[in-house]
Amino acid sequence: MTHLFTGAILAGAMAAPVVAQELKFANFTPPFHTINASVIEKLNADLAAATGGAVTVRGYHGGELGAGPVEQYVRVVQGVADLGWGLPGYTSSQFEKTMIVELPDAIPLGSSGYEALWKAFDDHLASEFPGTVAIALWTSEPNIFIMKDAEIRTPADLAGLKVRVAGATAAQVAEALGATPVQMPINQVYNALQTGLIDGVITGASTLSDFKLDEVANSYTLGANLGRLAFYTVMNQGAFDSLTEDQQTALLGLRAAVSESAETSWNATADAALQAARDSGDNTVIDLSETEAQAFAEAVAEVVDGYVSDVGGEAALAAMRGE
Repeated sequence: MTHLFTGAILAGAMAAPVVAQELKFANFTPPFHTINASVIEKLNADLAAATGGAVTVRGYHGGELGAGPVEQYVRVVQGVADLGWGLPGYTSSQFEKTMIVELPDAIPLGSSGYEALWKAFDDHLASEFPGTVAIALWTSEPNIFIMKDAEIRTPADLAGLKVRVAGATAAQVAEALGATPVQMPINQVYNALQTGLIDGVITGASTLSDFKLDEVANSYTLGANLGRLAFYTVMNQGAFDSLTEDQQTALLGLRAAVSESAETSWNATADAALQAARDSGDNTVIDLSETEAQAFAEAVAEVVDGYVSDVGGEAALAAMRGE
């Protein structure tokens, strides 16, 4: 009887379903934002497949787990969310070397930002992500000038204009170009452009659709290497540690694919938004020549070199460039 009873317990244990673990992903933007399909839904599908359905991801959109894009990293560290995404530029003092990827001319136009970040991560950037595990790192499409009632063809055209930037480094770049930088989260830019609080923004064209900036802007300048925005998806260290070793391995194995998915989607969103801007008939789209673009590069070169030197980032930049 003892053997039969023990056998029954073992059989029952073996037949018991695996308890699924659902990870909470904090998203401060609406569910139609590019982040949802390219990162949250992809991570859910790929992680569920890799773990036999034992680990899934659920997005909480529109700031449901707490509003404010600046606070997202802290929310993950505090365990309010298991996963979250954000921009290093919002808290740039924490991400001094990570922010190098955002500098003008740091990464050539057309080069992969996510590959550059991962090349430098282990040796140079990992210490800037305390209390978390980095799950995805990527960059946006190259920055452009998105303006209201102002056409930018030379740095001189920016004199006296108020331009929104994402962080301290971008603010120095704007100042070097002659503009007055205004720092604010991207979700405040629409109203700021509409009301004239700012004249424009240096950011990627994906914001034209993701944040509806196409409704309030009417002039776009492309071709200068103004850098790009960096993004992260991070996971609470405790939540990561709660996974089994096999589940951790599966999750880390998705890093490159999810990062590539995000960057590809950002670029696709940007391309579509720019094409719509060109086709609308009521916008000015300026494509700078190489000579015209060089003037912008020369204007910001001192800022770029100075920043890399100040943060001791020469080795990090070389790693990003694959040197």
